[in-house]
Amino acid sequence: MAQEIATLAGGCFWCTEAVYQTLKGVESVQSGYIGGTRVDPTYEEVCTGNTGHAEAIRIAFDPAVISYADLLDIFFATHNPTTLNRQGNDIGTQYRSAIFPHSAEQQAEALAGIARAQVDQVDPVVTAIEADAPWYPAEDYHQKYWERVGDQNPYCMAVIPPKLAKLRKGFAARIEE
Repeated sequence: MAQEIATLAGGCFWCTEAVYQTLKGVESVQSGYIGGTRVDPTYEEVCTGNTGHAEAIRIAFDPAVISYADLLDIFFATHNPTTLNRQGNDIGTQYRSAIFPHSAEQQAEALAGIARAQVDQVDPVVTAIEADAPWYPAEDYHQKYWERVGDQNPYCMAVIPPKLAKLRKGFAARIEE
C-alpha cells in the first residue's frame, strides 16, 4: 500500500486532529507546527504568533482507501475557511487556514478543493496554499489530545463535538466503525 501525506492547518490542532482520527484509510495523524521561521519551535513560542508557524496536522493516509480530495472536503466542512487568521475565539496567524501540498498533484487538488468549498460559502474562502516547509511535531502532550483528555477540557468540549457531528452527517461512509 502506498502511503501519502497531507498537511493541513485549520485552527487549533487538537480540534483538527480529532476529526481525522477515525477515518477509513487514515493511518496516523500528528499535530505539529509548519510554515514559520524558528527551528524546532515550542508550543509556547508558536502561541505568541511571532514564529510564523501554523498549528497543523500531518495525516498519513492510504489513497486507495481515502483520497486527498476527500481529506480536503472534510477539512473545509469541519472548520471555517472564511476567517483570516482565526477559528472561533482562537485568533492569530498560528490559527490560519492553510494547505501545505507535498506535490504538484496535491497543489492542483488544493486549488480544486478551495473552488468546491467556495460554492458552500457566502464569504470568500481565505484558505492559503503555502509551500511545503519543515515540519516540527508538537510536544507529546498534544498528540491524540481529544482521544486522551479532550473530554476534560471545556474548550475542546465546546469545539470538537460540533465538528464531529458535521463529520458524521456529511461523511458517515468514511468513518471507521
